[in-house]
Amino acid sequence: MLSSVELCAGAGGQALGLEKAGFDHTALVEIDKHCCATLRHNRPNWNVLEEDVRKFKEVAGDYRGIDLLAGGLPCPPFSVAGKQLGEKDERNLFDDALEIVDATRPRAVMIENVRGFLDAVFLDYREKLKTQLGKLGYETDWRLLNASDFGVPQLRPRVVIVALRKEFSGQFAWPEALPHNPPTVGETLIDLMKERGWRGADAWKDQANEIAPTIVGGSKKHGGPDLGPTRARRAWAALGVEGRTIAYEAPDPFHNDMPRLTVRMVARIQGFPDEWHFTGAKTNAYRQVGNAFPPPVAQAVATQLKAAIAKPALRVVGS
Repeated sequence: MLSSVELCAGAGGQALGLEKAGFDHTALVEIDKHCCATLRHNRPNWNVLEEDVRKFKEVAGDYRGIDLLAGGLPCPPFSVAGKQLGEKDERNLFDDALEIVDATRPRAVMIENVRGFLDAVFLDYREKLKTQLGKLGYETDWRLLNASDFGVPQLRPRVVIVALRKEFSGQFAWPEALPHNPPTVGETLIDLMKERGWRGADAWKDQANEIAPTIVGGSKKHGGPDLGPTRARRAWAALGVEGRTIAYEAPDPFHNDMPRLTVRMVARIQGFPDEWHFTGAKTNAYRQVGNAFPPPVAQAVATQLKAAIAKPALRVVGS
């Protein structure tokens, strides 16, 4: 097993993918107490550090020599749903992550962020990031990956940034999309919809014959959980799903309206295995799911990174 440290680990989406790819978590840093509770519940042996990344960087040198530094850094600085303040946003942790890269000197770095990171307005910032990592001895690349290309029944584009020490960079290749489409929402959830004997489940499955729109995690500043803004809820309605709230349980036998999704249903659409339990009340559990990185996508990238850094390092010309 190769070693990893994960920043902003959330409820374990990326961590699960890394685990399946063959990485052993030396530490997982997460500030949200609900996410930390979920991580500890599912993996009591993991070293979960409930603290700010800015605090962790003070001791990051203790983890020097790890194989992989991973993370899902905060999205709001680059999200089109926000003000896109980028490096001026107080929630931007890229500079802190760079300090941690310098302190830990991993063989590879893997950071997930929103599609907005690739917007033209951030061109200079992306080039600055590449330059800074280059000075630390890393070659950097990024790609927009769609979760649906890796078996996740959801339209979820995310940017993945990878940086490898120069002696390994020529050995990395991005994962290829699966040769078949993911299952539809109906195919994915039919057994869960039938849990309480709903008579309309089979007819609903026929209507829910596309993949899901992007699951939206929501903000702590707003109310209860829902499946997104008006446009997203219209897309859900076309699949026969009521998206204004999340349900505690599957429809009863005589339910005669559009069903709502449970947290477990949303988690399955996000690519989580059914045995992964999200602790806490419904709203907190849903937000943990909605803000997660789909495990199959993380696994696909991490598998390629493992293959690259596990090989004998190439000799860098001029070194």
